[in-house]
Amino acid sequence: MDRMKYPLLIIIINLLAPLQLQSETKLRLPNIFGQGMVIQRDKPVNIWGWAAAGTRVEVNFAEQNKATTTSKDGTWNLKLEPMPASHKPHQLRVTSGGDVLSLDNILVGEVWICGGQSNMEWTLRGSRDADLELAAANYPAIRFIRLPKVAKLNPQDDFPVGNPANPVGNWRSAISAHVDNFTAVGYYFAKRIHRQLNVPVGIIDNSWGGTRAQHWCSKKTLSSIPEMLPDLEKFDSALQLWIEDGGQKGAEKRMAKAMAEWEKQRQLAKDRGEREPRRPNTKNFQNPADGGQPGGMFNGSLMPVAKTTIRGALFYQGENNSFSTAWKPFHRTFPAVISDWRNAFSNPHMPFGIIQIAGWSNRRSMVYDMNHHCNIVREIQLDTWKSIPNTGLVVTYDTNSNGSIHPGRKMPVGERAARWALAEVYNMKQAGTDKKLEWRGPVFEEATFSEGKAFVTFVNGTDRGLRLDQDLDVGFVLAGEDRVFYHARARINQRKSDKKQQIEVWCDEVQKPVAVRYAFSNLPIGGLMNARELPAYPFRSDDWPMTPHQSTGSYQRSKLK
Repeated sequence: MDRMKYPLLIIIINLLAPLQLQSETKLRLPNIFGQGMVIQRDKPVNIWGWAAAGTRVEVNFAEQNKATTTSKDGTWNLKLEPMPASHKPHQLRVTSGGDVLSLDNILVGEVWICGGQSNMEWTLRGSRDADLELAAANYPAIRFIRLPKVAKLNPQDDFPVGNPANPVGNWRSAISAHVDNFTAVGYYFAKRIHRQLNVPVGIIDNSWGGTRAQHWCSKKTLSSIPEMLPDLEKFDSALQLWIEDGGQKGAEKRMAKAMAEWEKQRQLAKDRGEREPRRPNTKNFQNPADGGQPGGMFNGSLMPVAKTTIRGALFYQGENNSFSTAWKPFHRTFPAVISDWRNAFSNPHMPFGIIQIAGWSNRRSMVYDMNHHCNIVREIQLDTWKSIPNTGLVVTYDTNSNGSIHPGRKMPVGERAARWALAEVYNMKQAGTDKKLEWRGPVFEEATFSEGKAFVTFVNGTDRGLRLDQDLDVGFVLAGEDRVFYHARARINQRKSDKKQQIEVWCDEVQKPVAVRYAFSNLPIGGLMNARELPAYPFRSDDWPMTPHQSTGSYQRSKLK
């Protein structure tokens, strides 16, 4: 993007950048460190903060004593030696000169960060099983912190906390009195990890409803993505206009003028017995730099905690890239979330669990279903998983019982994410065996076509005990050379050549099929699963372009590396 089009932009960014003090004068820890937190086990633990320049800082924790000297800008950083898990509460004590900081009730265990948009932000209180879980929650060794929503132009080094009793910005225990605002997916994930490993678990909830993948990437990364240039230029223009119109003072004047006009029109409408006009939206008078923006959540929400030592991440996002043309940069921005988060946490191999989006709205027509934005997002998530090591993909489309964009069943999502982590991150075996824990549903391998039918096979190890839920063959469609899809029938049998299980798919309307799809819709349906009752991943055998409704252009699937 040619930022020279906006001569005030560099000035604006500098004005809105966080003030960097030459040197802190008081000992301080970042707010991610708090009473009742969980520290990562079995890894060197990063501890950092601020104090007067050139002073000695000492850290004491669990019989470890470490010391360092602050730099010229007052920052300091050191690492504790790896520690085993411990349910015993410890004190973190930090001293520098006459300043002393003490944090109590700290456990050592597994720490994960949960990011994304509203389906990750969705609280336990709002989930289907809240009536049981809220009353039964009694897991004092599971701790969680819900981070405040902060979007900024530049990377921040800390997040704000209102007060120690605030449910946002402070660590809390997963007990009935506190657990209501725990991310539901994170809660069920932590609960299973805690039970299986018998260690404390800490969850950092860094989710924000309505965000897009580009909000969680760095601006440096976004500037190299051609599909992002219109969004970047649109934001830069809005920011410059806000400054040119007087900034905050100008916005207040415009708001006051709009309110006065609204009051006038409101009274006229009352006098005439007409419908009153809408009240001016305060969001239209806010600083663009403080709201949703490319890279904004990465800077304001993620970077303040990026030095934290963690095990891995779960990310549930994609719905807001399923509207209009927001899918266009997703093939670049979604993988970039993984690489940028790994870079931020200085861990190029950090485990990253991808939660595949479910669906919403309703099914309108076959053309609508086959080309819906959701299919594009789910496919990009699938291909990202297949192409990036140390990632996992969790299916969710079967958790939605209606047209809501927020499925209430979060337990299967958290449990499946935990299966992936236990199998791939913790190398857990099936009870009493040397076999790896199963966590994947059937993964499409290939489709062949003969005798007017499609024959679909799945990746070895994911097709054990292949079955159709209650023998219902829903979700399968076939198309011929005309690329017109029809609902199809399906049954399970064995391939004669090697006895491998396969799905045989046929349709009276398609005599010579060349393409088969499964669970392709804005609101997918399907009952294909394996013996572990893990659902099959949505798939298609073709690579035909998809043209979403209310959009421009077509999506063409990239070839996997």
